[in-house]
Amino acid sequence: MLDHVLVVSGSSHQPFARQIAQSLGTTLSPITLKTFSCGELYVRYDASCRGKDVFIVQTCRTGQMNDDLTELLLMIDVARQSFANKVHVVLPYFAYARQDKIHAAREGISAKLFAKLLVSAGADHIITVQFHSDQTQGFFDCVVDNVNPRRIFAEYLLQKSLPDPVVVSPDAGGAKDAKKLADLIGAPFVIMHKQRPDHNVAEVTHIIGDVAGKTAIIYDDMVDTAGSVSGARAILTQQGAQPDVYLCTTHAVFSGPARERLAAAQFAEIITTDTLPVDTPPAGFSVLSIAPLMADVIRNIARGQSVSSLHL
Repeated sequence: MLDHVLVVSGSSHQPFARQIAQSLGTTLSPITLKTFSCGELYVRYDASCRGKDVFIVQTCRTGQMNDDLTELLLMIDVARQSFANKVHVVLPYFAYARQDKIHAAREGISAKLFAKLLVSAGADHIITVQFHSDQTQGFFDCVVDNVNPRRIFAEYLLQKSLPDPVVVSPDAGGAKDAKKLADLIGAPFVIMHKQRPDHNVAEVTHIIGDVAGKTAIIYDDMVDTAGSVSGARAILTQQGAQPDVYLCTTHAVFSGPARERLAAAQFAEIITTDTLPVDTPPAGFSVLSIAPLMADVIRNIARGQSVSSLHL
């Protein structure tokens, strides 16, 4: 029984939160979320939080991530002031995770700032999905479960029985994850070398490994403007990969020209999770729900059981 658990949703991805609650065999706890005419946000829990373990589900939508984070901070603070026993934040996509180090003089480390804000607001525990880099966990002065969905991708890809697959990391930073996915589906993997002359601009220069005659599966933690993966797709076919190239990404950020680039790239299939809602998805778009996985994570936490066995 999970009588001591409340699951509550912010505004960002309520269908996802409802799926989690349904998988847990419960319903979302009622909450009032409003915006005043001046733009200020208002939060009130409509059920008692006293002595409960409160799990707040909130992601960071493209174009609305700052409002989503502000609402989340208020939800954490209100739960704490309402005498919640523990405040667990289910944050599938942490918007500022890419700003995890200083690339040029006079930049900030924004991921660290927002990590501290979440903890200062009263978060006891963060449950997230595939940080851009694992060391981001170190910015949080609380417990972090960084859940990886690669097993879900692997199960889906194995069902497709793709001929002679190869898993492709579009940059060196994603090589470790690409290798683990490749091992799960029994395929080789290759690495593409990428350089960034500016923000949201990526240039793939060469490939380390053989893709000739193979079915390429590009695996990346996120697709933002889709410049990297579109460029990678073109180079893969130039190097002799089969014309059907697949794209797997955990976080479908899809900002700016992403949809146009993905349409032009003509991927055989774009496979993603539901960490973010996607309006007007591109052609060949498939969503693998991680809501049941997140429900299992919450269930194990509530029962004091291991979480790593669910995803690692």
